[in-house]
Amino acid sequence: MDFLARLRSRAAERGKTIVLPEGEDPRVVAAARQAADSGVARPVLLGRPAGIDAAAAAAGVTLEGIFREDPAGSGRTGEFAAAYFRLRQGKDVHTMAEALRAVAQPLPYGAMMVREGLADGTVGGAAHTTAEVLRAAIRIIGLQEGVRIVSSCFLMVHPDARWGEEGVLLYTDAGVNPNPDAEALADIAILAARFWSRFLTHPPRVALLSWSTKGSGGDHPDVLKVRRAGELARARAPDLAIEDELQGDAALAPSVGERKAPGSAVAGHANVLVFPDLDAGNIAYKLTERLAGARAIGPLLVGLAKPAHDLSRGCGPSDIVDAMAVAALQA
Repeated sequence: MDFLARLRSRAAERGKTIVLPEGEDPRVVAAARQAADSGVARPVLLGRPAGIDAAAAAAGVTLEGIFREDPAGSGRTGEFAAAYFRLRQGKDVHTMAEALRAVAQPLPYGAMMVREGLADGTVGGAAHTTAEVLRAAIRIIGLQEGVRIVSSCFLMVHPDARWGEEGVLLYTDAGVNPNPDAEALADIAILAARFWSRFLTHPPRVALLSWSTKGSGGDHPDVLKVRRAGELARARAPDLAIEDELQGDAALAPSVGERKAPGSAVAGHANVLVFPDLDAGNIAYKLTERLAGARAIGPLLVGLAKPAHDLSRGCGPSDIVDAMAVAALQA
Protein backbone atom coordinates (compact mmCIF):
# COMPACT_ATOMS: atom_id res chain seq x y z
CA MET A 1 0.00 0.00 0.00
CA ASP A 2 1.48 3.36 -1.02
CA PHE A 3 1.59 6.50 1.12
CA LEU A 4 -1.62 8.06 -0.20
CA ALA A 5 -3.55 4.81 0.19
CA ARG A 6 -2.26 4.45 3.76
CA LEU A 7 -3.20 8.06 4.46
CA ARG A 8 -6.78 7.51 3.36
CA SER A 9 -7.03 4.16 5.12
CA ARG A 10 -5.87 5.64 8.43
CA ALA A 11 -8.29 8.54 8.03
CA ALA A 12 -11.16 6.12 7.44
CA GLU A 13 -10.47 4.57 10.84
CA ARG A 14 -11.11 7.92 12.54
CA GLY A 15 -14.64 8.68 11.30
CA LYS A 16 -14.14 12.46 11.40
CA THR A 17 -16.47 15.16 10.07
CA ILE A 18 -14.87 17.55 7.58
CA VAL A 19 -16.73 20.62 6.35
CA LEU A 20 -16.35 21.72 2.73
CA PRO A 21 -17.35 25.41 2.39
CA GLU A 22 -17.35 25.37 -1.42
CA GLY A 23 -20.29 23.02 -1.84
CA GLU A 24 -21.43 24.67 -5.07
CA ASP A 25 -18.26 23.59 -6.92
CA PRO A 26 -18.62 20.30 -8.87
CA ARG A 27 -15.09 19.24 -7.90
CA VAL A 28 -15.91 19.65 -4.23
CA VAL A 29 -19.16 17.72 -4.52
CA ALA A 30 -17.34 14.92 -6.37
CA ALA A 31 -14.74 14.85 -3.56
CA ALA A 32 -17.49 14.70 -0.94
CA ARG A 33 -18.98 11.70 -2.76
CA GLN A 34 -15.57 9.98 -2.88
CA ALA A 35 -14.88 10.70 0.78
CA ALA A 36 -18.29 9.46 1.89
CA ASP A 37 -18.14 6.30 -0.22
CA SER A 38 -14.61 5.41 0.88
CA GLY A 39 -15.16 6.38 4.51
CA VAL A 40 -12.24 8.85 4.52
CA ALA A 41 -14.47 11.38 6.30
CA ARG A 42 -18.05 12.41 6.86
CA PRO A 43 -18.34 15.43 4.55
CA VAL A 44 -20.55 18.46 5.12
CA LEU A 45 -21.24 20.58 2.04
CA LEU A 46 -21.96 24.28 2.56
CA GLY A 47 -23.88 26.31 0.02
CA ARG A 48 -27.31 27.17 -1.35
CA PRO A 49 -29.42 24.05 -1.89
CA ALA A 50 -29.97 24.83 -5.57
CA GLY A 51 -26.26 25.49 -6.06
CA ILE A 52 -25.25 22.22 -4.44
CA ASP A 53 -27.81 20.31 -6.48
CA ALA A 54 -26.50 21.90 -9.68
CA ALA A 55 -22.91 21.06 -8.75
CA ALA A 56 -23.88 17.44 -8.09
CA ALA A 57 -25.59 17.24 -11.47
CA ALA A 58 -22.51 18.73 -13.16
CA ALA A 59 -20.26 16.25 -11.36
CA GLY A 60 -22.56 13.33 -12.18
CA VAL A 61 -22.88 12.19 -8.56
CA THR A 62 -25.69 11.75 -6.06
CA LEU A 63 -25.95 13.50 -2.71
CA GLU A 64 -27.39 10.52 -0.86
CA GLY A 65 -26.05 10.33 2.69
CA ILE A 66 -24.12 13.62 2.43
CA PHE A 67 -25.05 16.34 4.89
CA ARG A 68 -25.67 19.80 3.43
CA GLU A 69 -26.13 23.15 5.10
CA ASP A 70 -26.90 26.66 3.85
CA PRO A 71 -25.01 29.25 5.93
CA ALA A 72 -27.37 32.01 4.87
CA GLY A 73 -30.47 30.07 5.96
CA SER A 74 -29.21 27.96 8.84
CA GLY A 75 -30.75 28.06 12.28
CA ARG A 76 -27.23 28.21 13.68
CA THR A 77 -26.32 31.49 11.97
CA GLY A 78 -27.58 33.68 14.82
CA GLU A 79 -25.69 31.63 17.42
CA PHE A 80 -22.54 31.74 15.32
CA ALA A 81 -22.91 35.50 14.81
CA ALA A 82 -23.12 36.08 18.57
CA ALA A 83 -20.00 33.98 19.15
CA TYR A 84 -18.17 35.72 16.30
CA PHE A 85 -19.15 39.13 17.66
CA ARG A 86 -17.69 38.25 21.08
CA LEU A 87 -14.55 36.95 19.42
CA ARG A 88 -13.92 39.85 17.02
CA GLN A 89 -15.63 42.84 18.67
CA GLY A 90 -13.55 45.98 18.29
CA LYS A 91 -11.24 44.34 15.75
CA ASP A 92 -12.88 43.78 12.37
CA VAL A 93 -16.47 43.65 13.70
CA HIS A 94 -18.33 46.50 15.40
CA THR A 95 -22.02 45.53 15.16
CA MET A 96 -24.09 42.36 15.29
CA ALA A 97 -25.24 43.08 11.74
CA GLU A 98 -21.62 42.88 10.57
CA ALA A 99 -21.18 39.61 12.48
CA LEU A 100 -24.29 38.15 10.87
CA ARG A 101 -23.11 39.10 7.38
CA ALA A 102 -19.69 37.57 8.07
CA VAL A 103 -20.82 34.16 9.34
CA ALA A 104 -23.45 33.84 6.62
CA GLN A 105 -20.51 33.36 4.21
CA PRO A 106 -19.34 29.76 3.70
CA LEU A 107 -15.67 30.10 4.75
CA PRO A 108 -16.37 31.80 8.11
CA TYR A 109 -19.37 29.56 8.71
CA GLY A 110 -17.25 26.46 8.15
CA ALA A 111 -14.55 27.79 10.47
CA MET A 112 -17.21 28.44 13.12
CA MET A 113 -18.40 24.85 12.80
CA VAL A 114 -14.86 23.70 13.58
CA ARG A 115 -14.42 26.20 16.43
CA GLU A 116 -17.72 25.15 18.02
CA GLY A 117 -16.95 21.43 17.71
CA LEU A 118 -19.59 20.67 15.08
CA ALA A 119 -16.90 19.56 12.60
CA ASP A 120 -13.40 18.24 13.09
CA GLY A 121 -11.76 20.22 10.30
CA THR A 122 -12.39 22.29 7.21
CA VAL A 123 -10.93 22.21 3.69
CA GLY A 124 -11.43 25.10 1.26
CA GLY A 125 -9.62 26.99 -1.46
CA ALA A 126 -10.89 25.34 -4.64
CA ALA A 127 -12.75 28.57 -5.42
CA HIS A 128 -11.26 31.01 -2.89
CA THR A 129 -7.81 32.55 -2.56
CA THR A 130 -5.31 31.49 0.08
CA ALA A 131 -5.74 34.91 1.70
CA GLU A 132 -9.49 34.34 2.09
CA VAL A 133 -9.01 30.84 3.53
CA LEU A 134 -6.33 32.08 5.92
CA ARG A 135 -8.38 35.06 7.07
CA ALA A 136 -11.30 32.89 8.15
CA ALA A 137 -9.07 30.28 9.80
CA ILE A 138 -6.88 32.69 11.75
CA ARG A 139 -9.70 34.96 12.89
CA ILE A 140 -12.03 32.17 13.98
CA ILE A 141 -10.05 29.00 14.69
CA GLY A 142 -6.94 30.81 15.89
CA LEU A 143 -3.38 29.63 16.46
CA GLN A 144 -2.06 26.79 18.57
CA GLU A 145 -0.94 27.79 22.02
CA GLY A 146 2.63 29.08 21.89
CA VAL A 147 2.67 29.39 18.09
CA ARG A 148 3.52 32.79 16.62
CA ILE A 149 3.07 32.18 12.91
CA VAL A 150 0.86 30.24 10.52
CA SER A 151 2.67 28.68 7.60
CA SER A 152 1.92 26.11 4.94
CA CYS A 153 3.47 22.97 3.61
CA PHE A 154 3.01 20.48 0.82
CA LEU A 155 3.33 16.73 1.14
CA MET A 156 5.13 15.89 -2.10
CA VAL A 157 4.66 12.27 -3.15
CA HIS A 158 7.35 11.53 -5.73
CA PRO A 159 7.23 8.47 -8.01
CA ASP A 160 10.95 7.84 -7.33
CA ALA A 161 11.33 6.23 -3.90
CA ARG A 162 14.95 7.39 -3.60
CA TRP A 163 13.86 10.84 -2.45
CA GLY A 164 12.81 11.60 1.10
CA GLU A 165 11.11 8.61 2.69
CA GLU A 166 9.93 6.23 -0.03
CA GLY A 167 9.33 9.22 -2.27
CA VAL A 168 7.59 11.42 0.31
CA LEU A 169 8.99 14.89 1.07
CA LEU A 170 7.62 17.92 2.87
CA TYR A 171 8.07 21.37 1.27
CA THR A 172 7.60 24.51 3.40
CA ASP A 173 6.61 27.35 3.21
CA ALA A 174 5.20 27.37 -0.30
CA GLY A 175 1.92 29.19 0.20
CA VAL A 176 1.73 31.78 2.99
CA ASN A 177 4.77 33.81 4.12
CA PRO A 178 6.43 35.82 1.31
CA ASN A 179 9.76 36.70 2.91
CA PRO A 180 10.13 35.34 6.46
CA ASP A 181 12.97 36.68 8.60
CA ALA A 182 15.26 34.33 10.52
CA GLU A 183 12.92 34.16 13.53
CA ALA A 184 9.94 33.24 11.38
CA LEU A 185 11.95 30.80 9.26
CA ALA A 186 13.03 28.95 12.41
CA ASP A 187 9.40 28.66 13.50
CA ILE A 188 8.38 27.44 10.03
CA ALA A 189 11.07 24.73 10.17
CA ILE A 190 9.97 23.48 13.58
CA LEU A 191 6.26 23.50 12.70
CA ALA A 192 6.99 21.53 9.53
CA ALA A 193 9.04 18.94 11.40
CA ARG A 194 6.28 18.43 13.98
CA PHE A 195 3.73 18.17 11.17
CA TRP A 196 5.85 15.54 9.39
CA SER A 197 5.90 13.42 12.54
CA ARG A 198 2.09 13.26 12.56
CA PHE A 199 2.02 11.35 9.29
CA LEU A 200 5.26 9.39 8.84
CA THR A 201 7.13 6.99 11.07
CA HIS A 202 10.62 8.05 9.96
CA PRO A 203 11.93 11.00 11.98
CA PRO A 204 12.11 14.38 10.23
CA ARG A 205 15.48 15.46 8.82
CA VAL A 206 15.14 19.18 8.20
CA ALA A 207 17.20 21.10 5.63
CA LEU A 208 17.05 24.90 5.55
CA LEU A 209 17.81 25.55 1.91
CA SER A 210 19.97 28.26 0.42
CA TRP A 211 21.85 29.04 -2.77
CA SER A 212 24.96 28.50 -0.61
CA THR A 213 26.28 25.43 1.16
CA LYS A 214 28.38 25.89 4.29
CA GLY A 215 30.00 29.17 3.39
CA SER A 216 30.24 28.86 -0.38
CA GLY A 217 28.17 32.04 -0.74
CA GLY A 218 30.16 34.05 1.77
CA ASP A 219 28.28 36.35 4.13
CA HIS A 220 25.52 37.55 1.82
CA PRO A 221 22.44 38.70 3.81
CA ASP A 222 20.30 35.93 2.30
CA VAL A 223 22.80 33.32 3.46
CA LEU A 224 23.14 34.86 6.91
CA LYS A 225 19.35 34.70 7.34
CA VAL A 226 19.30 30.96 6.71
CA ARG A 227 22.28 30.36 9.03
CA ARG A 228 20.62 32.35 11.81
CA ALA A 229 17.34 30.50 11.29
CA GLY A 230 19.16 27.20 11.72
CA GLU A 231 20.79 28.38 14.95
CA LEU A 232 17.44 29.49 16.34
CA ALA A 233 15.63 26.33 15.27
CA ARG A 234 18.22 24.04 16.88
CA ALA A 235 18.12 26.07 20.10
CA ARG A 236 14.31 25.94 20.24
CA ALA A 237 14.00 22.27 19.23
CA PRO A 238 17.21 20.44 20.20
CA ASP A 239 15.46 17.09 19.70
CA LEU A 240 15.19 17.66 15.94
CA ALA A 241 17.78 16.98 13.22
CA ILE A 242 18.11 20.40 11.56
CA GLU A 243 20.83 21.53 9.16
CA ASP A 244 21.05 25.03 7.71
CA GLU A 245 22.63 26.49 4.60
CA LEU A 246 22.30 23.57 2.22
CA GLN A 247 21.81 23.78 -1.52
CA GLY A 248 19.13 21.53 -2.98
CA ASP A 249 21.54 18.87 -4.20
CA ALA A 250 23.44 18.86 -0.91
CA ALA A 251 20.16 18.31 0.93
CA LEU A 252 18.92 15.42 -1.23
CA ALA A 253 21.78 13.59 -2.95
CA PRO A 254 23.92 11.49 -0.55
CA SER A 255 27.12 11.80 -2.60
CA VAL A 256 26.79 15.59 -2.86
CA GLY A 257 25.78 15.97 0.77
CA GLU A 258 28.82 14.03 1.96
CA ARG A 259 31.13 16.11 -0.21
CA LYS A 260 29.66 19.53 0.61
CA ALA A 261 28.65 18.96 4.26
CA PRO A 262 30.66 15.99 5.55
CA GLY A 263 29.45 14.46 8.80
CA SER A 264 25.98 15.99 8.61
CA ALA A 265 23.09 13.75 9.66
CA VAL A 266 20.77 15.66 7.33
CA ALA A 267 22.79 16.49 4.21
CA GLY A 268 21.98 14.06 1.42
CA HIS A 269 19.09 12.55 3.40
CA ALA A 270 16.66 15.42 4.03
CA ASN A 271 12.93 14.75 4.01
CA VAL A 272 11.71 18.20 5.14
CA LEU A 273 12.82 21.04 2.87
CA VAL A 274 12.53 24.59 4.24
CA PHE A 275 12.68 27.23 1.53
CA PRO A 276 14.08 30.69 2.30
CA ASP A 277 11.10 32.54 0.84
CA LEU A 278 7.78 32.05 -0.88
CA ASP A 279 9.23 32.55 -4.37
CA ALA A 280 11.56 29.58 -3.94
CA GLY A 281 9.03 27.31 -2.24
CA ASN A 282 6.14 27.92 -4.59
CA ILE A 283 8.25 27.64 -7.74
CA ALA A 284 9.92 24.46 -6.46
CA TYR A 285 6.72 22.63 -5.61
CA LYS A 286 5.10 23.43 -8.94
CA LEU A 287 8.21 22.37 -10.88
CA THR A 288 8.45 19.14 -8.87
CA GLU A 289 4.80 18.45 -9.59
CA ARG A 290 4.95 19.20 -13.31
CA LEU A 291 8.44 18.04 -14.31
CA ALA A 292 8.93 15.13 -11.91
CA GLY A 293 5.36 13.83 -11.82
CA ALA A 294 4.98 14.24 -8.05
CA ARG A 295 1.61 14.52 -6.32
CA ALA A 296 1.32 17.70 -4.25
CA ILE A 297 -1.04 17.58 -1.27
CA GLY A 298 -1.71 21.09 -0.02
CA PRO A 299 -1.18 23.84 0.75
CA LEU A 300 -1.71 22.39 4.23
CA LEU A 301 -1.91 25.06 6.91
CA VAL A 302 0.33 24.57 9.93
CA GLY A 303 0.11 26.28 13.31
CA LEU A 304 -3.68 26.54 13.69
CA ALA A 305 -5.50 25.35 16.82
CA LYS A 306 -7.69 22.98 14.77
CA PRO A 307 -7.36 21.56 11.23
CA ALA A 308 -8.10 23.95 8.37
CA HIS A 309 -6.47 23.43 5.00
CA ASP A 310 -6.17 25.36 1.78
CA LEU A 311 -6.34 24.02 -1.79
CA SER A 312 -4.87 25.04 -5.09
CA ARG A 313 -7.59 26.52 -7.30
CA GLY A 314 -6.42 24.06 -9.96
CA CYS A 315 -7.16 21.08 -7.70
CA GLY A 316 -9.20 18.03 -8.63
CA PRO A 317 -11.48 15.84 -6.48
CA SER A 318 -8.66 13.48 -5.47
CA ASP A 319 -6.57 16.41 -4.20
CA ILE A 320 -9.50 17.52 -2.05
CA VAL A 321 -10.02 14.03 -0.63
CA ASP A 322 -6.32 13.80 0.28
CA ALA A 323 -6.52 17.14 2.13
CA MET A 324 -9.62 15.87 3.93
CA ALA A 325 -7.68 12.78 4.98
CA VAL A 326 -4.88 14.95 6.40
CA ALA A 327 -7.40 17.04 8.34
CA ALA A 328 -9.12 13.91 9.68
CA LEU A 329 -5.82 12.52 10.93
CA GLN A 330 -4.90 15.80 12.63
CA ALA A 331 -8.23 16.14 14.43
